[in-house]
Amino acid sequence: MTDEASAAAYQIPWKTCEFGDWSATLEQQREDGFTFFDFITAVDETDAEPAGFDVVAHLYDVTPGHLREIFVRTRVPDGQAIASVTSLWPGAAWHERETHEMFGIAFEGFTDASGSGLRPLLLPDGFDGTPLRKSFVLVARASKPWPGAKEPGGDSKDGKPARAPRRRMQPPGVPDESWGPR
Repeated sequence: MTDEASAAAYQIPWKTCEFGDWSATLEQQREDGFTFFDFITAVDETDAEPAGFDVVAHLYDVTPGHLREIFVRTRVPDGQAIASVTSLWPGAAWHERETHEMFGIAFEGFTDASGSGLRPLLLPDGFDGTPLRKSFVLVARASKPWPGAKEPGGDSKDGKPARAPRRRMQPPGVPDESWGPR
């Protein structure tokens, strides 16, 4: 989605920057008055071109009588680390930890004054995986049958199959049979 389309859809301006310019772009936004940091998150775009993750920051200019907001985004290639912005906004630490834990995106230069670096925040100890990636298999859904409506093509009024049954549908996040036994 282009910056113009995003601005029209959300009625908030968007600024897209190159991956290597992330920190400098956010620093420039701060100098331009966007001093209030709201959040950082990511969107899995591994099936888009170019593949990667859109990392998005939401900022506000809270000058009295002049409230403005902006989204800043960049595409991070899978497996690459992005610059941390905790030196600009210490409150970004929580959001960077969450994004790291849920998407597996590393933040270079991360600090939260604890000296512990990026570490688990929300998931239980020993949890394996990054649950907000599209490639993450939802085990709970894979182990239970999909609770959808009755399959079309079931029995007719005379008790005989009305037609051949359709392929069994799987809910999102459940691997198909080619992944092997569950």
